[in-house]
Amino acid sequence: MYKVYPGFLCLVFLLGCSLTPSKAQVAVPVTDTAKQHVFRYGELQYYIEPGNQLTISQIRNPAFSARFQPNPEPTPQLKDIKATYWYRITLNQSIATKNNWILEFFDQTIDSITVYSPVANNKYAVTQLGSNRPFSERLYSHKNFSLNLSNNAGKQDVYYFRLRSNQSGNVIIVLRSVNWFISYALNEYFFFGIFYGMILVFGLYNFIMLIAMRQRQYLYYIVYNLSIGLYEMCTDGIAYQYLWQMAPAWNHYAYGIALFLASIFATLFAQSLLNLKENAPRFNKLVSSIIIGRCVFFLACLLINRAWFAYKIVEFIPLSVSYVAGCYVLYKGYRPARFFVIGYSFLFFGFVIKTLIALNLWWLPVTAINFYSLSFCFIMEMLFITFAIGDRLRLLKREKDQAQERIIKQLQKNEELKDLLNKNLEEQAAVRTCEILEQSSVIAVQNAELTEVNKLLQQQAEEISRMNVLLEKDNILLHSDIEKITHARVMLADVNFEEFSRIYPDKEACFKFLAEIKWKNGYACKKCINDHYGNGHMLYSRRCSKCGYEESVIAYTILQNTRIPINKAFYMIFLIYSAKGQISSHKLSEILSIRQSTCWAYSTRIKKAMKSMKKDLRNSGSNGWSKLVMDISTAE
Repeated sequence: MYKVYPGFLCLVFLLGCSLTPSKAQVAVPVTDTAKQHVFRYGELQYYIEPGNQLTISQIRNPAFSARFQPNPEPTPQLKDIKATYWYRITLNQSIATKNNWILEFFDQTIDSITVYSPVANNKYAVTQLGSNRPFSERLYSHKNFSLNLSNNAGKQDVYYFRLRSNQSGNVIIVLRSVNWFISYALNEYFFFGIFYGMILVFGLYNFIMLIAMRQRQYLYYIVYNLSIGLYEMCTDGIAYQYLWQMAPAWNHYAYGIALFLASIFATLFAQSLLNLKENAPRFNKLVSSIIIGRCVFFLACLLINRAWFAYKIVEFIPLSVSYVAGCYVLYKGYRPARFFVIGYSFLFFGFVIKTLIALNLWWLPVTAINFYSLSFCFIMEMLFITFAIGDRLRLLKREKDQAQERIIKQLQKNEELKDLLNKNLEEQAAVRTCEILEQSSVIAVQNAELTEVNKLLQQQAEEISRMNVLLEKDNILLHSDIEKITHARVMLADVNFEEFSRIYPDKEACFKFLAEIKWKNGYACKKCINDHYGNGHMLYSRRCSKCGYEESVIAYTILQNTRIPINKAFYMIFLIYSAKGQISSHKLSEILSIRQSTCWAYSTRIKKAMKSMKKDLRNSGSNGWSKLVMDISTAE
C-alpha cells in the first residue's frame, strides 16, 4: 500500500483545475491607468438565438446563463442575418475612478443594438442603438454608437447586448474614458477631413483634365473617386451623420450602390487607361463581360434581395482581372501601365486584408490600423493612378513630337530632292546652251556659203516666227491645262487642307466661286423677281435695283448661317462628298481643328443634302460637291 499525503492531493487538484478550460467570464477592471480597452476572447461571452423571441429576463436566468460560450475569436462577427446575437461583458468597478467612462461600438453598419445596463435593485436600463435609428437620438454626435457607464464603485456589473443586422458586421466593443474619447474623436475626424479632402482634390484635378483633354477616361475616374468617397462614408458612418440623418433605411444598401459604381467605373477607367482594345483584345472582351455581369448582379440585389449587397467579395473579380490585365499590358511594354500596377497593388493588398477580416481569417486583432487599411490603400492607389494618367499624357506628347520630327525630316528631304532636281535641270540647260552656241558658230561660218539661199532662209525665219507664236499659244494652253489638271487632281484625290486651300485660299475666292455658280443662269430677286441689280454692301452680294433687297452670296445655300471659316466649310463638304458620307465627325474635327460637336452638326446637314440630291449627284463626278453647296433644302 502506498501512502498518499494530503498535500500531494491538493497539488494534483490545483493542477487539474489549471489545465481544465474554464467558462468563467473574465472581468475587465475599470481603472484610470488605462485610457481604453478592447474586449477580446474570454472577456466576451456570446449566445446565438435562432429567432428573435428571448427577453432579458430569460437571458439572465441562471439556468439559461450556462448557454453563453467564451468568444474564441479576436474579433467576433455577425454572420447569420436571421439570428439574434447576445453578448455579455463583466466590468469590475471595485476601484473608484476620477474619469467618466463610455462603451463604444466600432462597427457602424450594425442595424440594431439593444444595451441592457445594470441599475439599482437588480434591474436593467435599456438603450437602443444601431443604424436603424435616427441619428438625432444618439447621445453623442459621433459616427460610432456609444453610451455612458454608470459609476457603480465597488461593484462588479454584467452588461448584456442584443444585436441584429441584415448584413455581416464586426462586434468590436471598446471601453473608453470620456476624455480619451473626445481626443480620439477629434483626431479621427481630422484625418477623415484629410482623407475626403484628398478624394475631392483628385476629383477636381481629373475634372480639370476632363475639360482640357475631353477624354472619357477622366470622367470614369471622377465618378470612381466620388463613389469610393461615398462608400467610405457609408462604412465609416460619416454619410449617416452628414448626408441622410433622417433616412436610416439608406444605411441598408447605400454602401452597395456606392461599391457598385466604384467597381464599374474603376473597371471602365482601367479599360480606357490601359487601352485594352488595342493592347490586349482578349482582356478587353473579358473586362466587358465582367462589367455586364456586375450590372446584372447589382440589379438582382436591388430588385430581388437587398441582403445580397453584403456579398462584397464579388468585387474581388473585377479588381483581380483589372490588376492582371495591367500586369499583362506592362509586360508587353506599355509604359503607362507601371504606375497603374503599383496603385492597384496597394488596392489589391487592402482588399485582401478586408476580405480576410470579413471571412474571419485575419489572425491579428482588428485595430484602427488594419480597419482603415483599405482607406489608406485607396489614397495610395489614387495617387499612383494620377501618376499613370500624367505618364500617359507624357507618352502621347512624346509620340506627337516624334511624329512632328519625322514630318520635318521628310520635308527637309523633299527640299533636298527639289534642290538636286533643279541643279540637274540647270546643268542640262547649260549643256544645251553650249550645244546651241556651237551650232550658231557653225551657222555663222557657213553663212557666207549660203548667201545665195538667203531668201530661202528669210522665208524659213518667218516660218520660225510663226511657229514661235504658235508655240507661245501652246504654252499658254499648256499652263491652263496644268491648272485644270491640278484642280481635277485636288477634286479627285485625298488631299489635305493645305492643298485644297491653294484653289480656295480665302473668303473672297470662296465667295467668288459661290457667286459664279449661284447666278450662272442670271439674277432674279427673291422678293420681287426683278432681274436688275447692283453691288451690295457685303462681298459679292447683289442688291435689287427695284425693291432694294440685298441677297448675300451664301443666302439660300447649304452654307447659310455657317459660323466656321468658309474655306473650311468648303473643305468639309468636299471631304464628305469624296468619302460618300463615310467619314466621322471625330475625323473631321481632327482634320479641320474644329470642335467635334460643330463638325457633327454641319456634317449631318451635308449628309442630309447628299441623301436628298442622291439622283442628281450620281453622275456628277468631281463637280458634285459644288452642286451640293447650292442645296437649299437644309439651309436654316
